[in-house]
Amino acid sequence: MKIKAIILAGGKGTRLGVLTIKRAKPAVPFGGKYRIIDFVLSNCVNSNVFDVLVLTQYRPHSLNDHIGKGRPWDLDRSFTGGVRMLQPYQGSFDTDWYAGTADAVAQNLNFVRQGRPEFVLILSGDHIYEMDYDMLVQYHRDKGADATVCTIRVPLDEASRFGIVDTDHDYRVTDFVEKPINPPGNLANMGVYVFDYDVLERVLLEDQSDPVSAHDFGHNVLPKMVEASMNVFAYPYGGYWIDVGTVDAYWEAHMDLLSSPPSLNLNDRTWVIHTRSEERPPVRIGNGTQIIDSMITDGSVIGAGAVIERSILSPGVFVGPGAVIRESVILNDAYVETGAVIERALIDKISVIGRDARVGSWQDIGDLKITSVGKNARIPPGFRIGAGSIVGADCTHEDFSRFADMSVPAGSDVQITSRSKK
Repeated sequence: MKIKAIILAGGKGTRLGVLTIKRAKPAVPFGGKYRIIDFVLSNCVNSNVFDVLVLTQYRPHSLNDHIGKGRPWDLDRSFTGGVRMLQPYQGSFDTDWYAGTADAVAQNLNFVRQGRPEFVLILSGDHIYEMDYDMLVQYHRDKGADATVCTIRVPLDEASRFGIVDTDHDYRVTDFVEKPINPPGNLANMGVYVFDYDVLERVLLEDQSDPVSAHDFGHNVLPKMVEASMNVFAYPYGGYWIDVGTVDAYWEAHMDLLSSPPSLNLNDRTWVIHTRSEERPPVRIGNGTQIIDSMITDGSVIGAGAVIERSILSPGVFVGPGAVIRESVILNDAYVETGAVIERALIDKISVIGRDARVGSWQDIGDLKITSVGKNARIPPGFRIGAGSIVGADCTHEDFSRFADMSVPAGSDVQITSRSKK
């Protein structure tokens, strides 16, 4: 059977704050050496799906550079599929930015149609999970489904963030409500779908002709299919899955990697997560350093007497002597100077945390969220950045000049000044 996968990778991911100011959400680094999109790409190749379209839109450059021809995923193919990166384009008909997930696929139907696939996987490029799509497609075939929706149970108090489905005893979907204020249940749509190709083309063309549609699978296409009594089935998924759509969720997913046993086992050699790796030297660890329940990636240098506890360090991170990092995620080539303390924080690439500075808090911070520091930001020596604060990308020492006591209050938002922008 011929299967084509379409990965929707164009989202801004605004709820990820500073992490998506300069990159699309699927391109955000994750788990030390990976990017978020690596998980869905690896699911494809591990499931023997080698014909993949990646639909990009917002700031696609990082994704384009990362995926390239697809060699790390064995997707550098031509006659047998391979990976293709597609962006909105100006053709013989007026086209524009994708209005929704269904519109993104509809605008690229000519590419989807190539090779005459029998089944089409519609996948989100910004979720962390492992799934055998071959088993999913077989389930779809066995049910005689027009479309199959992957579902997972979520806490009822979080259900309003998701599309909620109801099924009969045979898992046939009888109701589909997108992000209801008062959820009728907690069986959530994962944003992973299988369609018969002929059905997909028909429902997309019908949706395109609907002037009031938002052209979205969850809001429009699938609920209409259910209302029309088409064969829409739910595929119950019981493994680990998380939409890292918020700073808190992104941080929690990393803490899940450090649990014992981990919620997602990256050491499972039967299901390898592939990525484009950089040539980095081995990790170097100074005398008297304490590393507890953490992941340290190639190229990192940790000075004498430093403490790393329940944290993840990405490639090339430098940690100065006596620095302390607890329950934090430090991205590529960040520089933590001597004596600095980072607690429950996300530090983006090539940022510098000044000598004896303190970022975040390890204590009970109540309703305050994780502290985040944007790409290429500079935290001045000795400054204290309160819990739940946001330091924007490219902030320099002068952007902190308004804080006379060298302390940024908890929950503050520090961005570059107009003078810095010049």
